[in-house]
Amino acid sequence: MNSDLNQAKGGQAFVVGLDAGGTRTRAVLAELGDGRTRGEGASGPGNALTVPGPDLADHLTEALAGAVPEPLRGRVAAVAGGFAGAGHQGQGSDEPGRVRARTALSTALARLGVTAATVDVHSDIETTFAAAPGHPADGLVLVAGTGAVAARITARVPAATSGGDGWLLGDDGSGFWIGRAAVRAALRAADGRGAPTALVRAVGRELGLPPGVLPPQGYGVTDTARWSATLRTAYRAHLLPALTDRSPVRLADHAPLVVAAAEEKDTVAAEILREAARRLAETVSALAPRPGEPLVVTGGLLAPDGPLLLPLTEGLAPLGLTPTPVTDGSPGAVALARLAAPAPGPRP
Repeated sequence: MNSDLNQAKGGQAFVVGLDAGGTRTRAVLAELGDGRTRGEGASGPGNALTVPGPDLADHLTEALAGAVPEPLRGRVAAVAGGFAGAGHQGQGSDEPGRVRARTALSTALARLGVTAATVDVHSDIETTFAAAPGHPADGLVLVAGTGAVAARITARVPAATSGGDGWLLGDDGSGFWIGRAAVRAALRAADGRGAPTALVRAVGRELGLPPGVLPPQGYGVTDTARWSATLRTAYRAHLLPALTDRSPVRLADHAPLVVAAAEEKDTVAAEILREAARRLAETVSALAPRPGEPLVVTGGLLAPDGPLLLPLTEGLAPLGLTPTPVTDGSPGAVALARLAAPAPGPRP
């Protein structure tokens, strides 16, 4: 997207917005005056708490280098980054995630010679909310990806949060929660505590279990295939070590299996998604929403075609809320950078 950058007028000022999430870091170069996008770059994960500092700096450098060509790096007036794992501005500059994000971002900017007058670090919640049409300053936001958290935003800063307690203690309705539910359903089906489900075969295949211990194709969907007690025992004996060899948070990898199984009319998978949506609605309702106020949602589960957007919309209708999905927080980061830039120009 950098093909038109050489046409920029001399002396024109730019801003950079960063969306640093759990799986990807995206950088966007935009004009200060009207916010028009002039370049984009992407790299690896940007979670400020889980990605080691040197790796985070490398990912930010790569994304920024892709978005901002060298001739324009001295004309960046402001940079704003929204980071997963970083606390919001109201928590103070010494919040650990913010410290790590700022250190890595400063390193990346110095490597590239980007000399912005203003460099701000935000939580991904703040930039996600600001990404909504019109860049609102007050309302509600729900992020549902690997984790899940909701917040009430006042004057562009979170005033209260709900959920977001991490994979061990919370994140109800998140990708991690759904993936863990898939594995639990597979184990319960294998030992007879739960109903047959296609998730048994899907989870086993993804974890690399021997084909001989998996149930026959169609198990759980039609509930006509047989699966012997001997193979059930062998399945569990292989599955548990395969799980313990991986980081617990990688249970989120199994969430797409639930979506696929639900699309094939697997009743267990469909119920997992319904319960996930119910829990996300509960997370929002804990913030005492007011009918009609903005509710911005994002994350793979709540994208415009995401599997939980419709059931969440239905669950929140009695509260008078209509979710507005955004793809990522980079437009919000650009908007916040334009607001913070010292150079004169129209504001979002």
